[in-house]
Amino acid sequence: MTERRRNTKAGRYGNKRRYTRASGDNPFGDYRVQRRAKSSQSSFAKTLTVMVIVFFTAIFAIILFANNQEFLDKKISQIPFLSNVLSKLSLNNSSKNRAEFNLPFGPKRRNILLLGVDSNGADSDLWVGTRTDTMILLNIDPRTKTVNAISIPRDSKVYLPNNMGTQKINAAHAIGGIDMTIKTVENSLGVKVDRYIMLHDEGVREIVKTLGGIDIYVEKNMKYDDYAGKLHINFTKGKHHLTEKDAVEYLRFRHDAMGDIGRTKRQQWFLRGLLADLQKPETIVKIPQLVSITNKYVKTNMSPYEMTQYAALAKGFDMDNIEIAMLPGGPNKNGYVSYWILDPEKTQEVVDRLIYREKPQGTKEHFTASIMSSNEDKQEAAQLQKALENAGIQVICSGTLNSIHSQFISHSKYVTVDYYASLKKQVPEVKSRQFVYEPLSYMCANSDFTVVLAGENQ
Repeated sequence: MTERRRNTKAGRYGNKRRYTRASGDNPFGDYRVQRRAKSSQSSFAKTLTVMVIVFFTAIFAIILFANNQEFLDKKISQIPFLSNVLSKLSLNNSSKNRAEFNLPFGPKRRNILLLGVDSNGADSDLWVGTRTDTMILLNIDPRTKTVNAISIPRDSKVYLPNNMGTQKINAAHAIGGIDMTIKTVENSLGVKVDRYIMLHDEGVREIVKTLGGIDIYVEKNMKYDDYAGKLHINFTKGKHHLTEKDAVEYLRFRHDAMGDIGRTKRQQWFLRGLLADLQKPETIVKIPQLVSITNKYVKTNMSPYEMTQYAALAKGFDMDNIEIAMLPGGPNKNGYVSYWILDPEKTQEVVDRLIYREKPQGTKEHFTASIMSSNEDKQEAAQLQKALENAGIQVICSGTLNSIHSQFISHSKYVTVDYYASLKKQVPEVKSRQFVYEPLSYMCANSDFTVVLAGENQ
């Protein structure tokens, strides 16, 4: 670790007062009260997957349909610009005009901050006085064509620059705009933010409306009424076709034991429904409408050329090599204000692993595992346990979890994406699942990794 990074780390976590300062010492106490009064009217907080919706909506459509030249000729030839872009991105295109990933800044890794902002209640400027209810830091490596993503909980307690005191990180944008937001993330995590992309929450509603709704499996009964905020949520467990109004209600639901953390997971499932709809042939003709939505509801300092190059790069992404994590910590209530208190050591581990891509020193010879499954998957869980044990991996815990999202969750610094790739060859029963790094989250034992077997899949 360089000297600069050592100093940065000491500056971030050397003063514990930053995470324990009383709310009464905060010069923005009145601001917090005002924002809390408006919270029932503000839109839902979007997380990793919801932010990625807008950035990659057009890209996924391009990837899905670029090789179907007959479809392009029939459906999109009347839109010269899109037709030209899709043709250039076609994998079957051997022309010298084929788009290649050749960024002007070379093959260096870049950090892109994705932000979802709420409504400020005004029509004059969508971006002034808004909170960033979603913050995701992407690390993209053009050389290996891989991407890592860190979700930053909106309630994370941090110290704002310019002597603004301690606050929830989502208040940085409302107080000091995008410059303060970027500076807060850089100071808190010891990273450099190269580019940013902001999405207004109304954009998600418009995307769902344009697509004609989203098919999704609601994992539990959800009922909540907020008459003051005119929010009424009433979903039964099972498959649903969500309209734009339904989608907002589903994504805003947080009134269970998991709170915002549970909402974060649900928004990941929401993306799965969206991607399924993007694979429908009729989606391609809606690209002009989607582009129009992004023009109005997306703000970025990326040039059109950079966006095009990232679109070309996206074709080479290996979904099995995408690693995601949420900044580790725990909830804490200070008076009427709830914070997410970051764990300094584990947060540093996540940043080093996903942003700086540091490899663990040394090796680990023996690994332990946990298996979580639904009642319907007990037989599959037993087969997986036997296969893991035959491979020399001790299964120290198994339990019941009614999840609809299959995951491979790493709890150890030694359980990397490379280890997972090797394990899948040795134990095919592990299969390809979403790779998540959660150093503090143990579902039923302190194992090196947990395999989650989904029950009902979309």
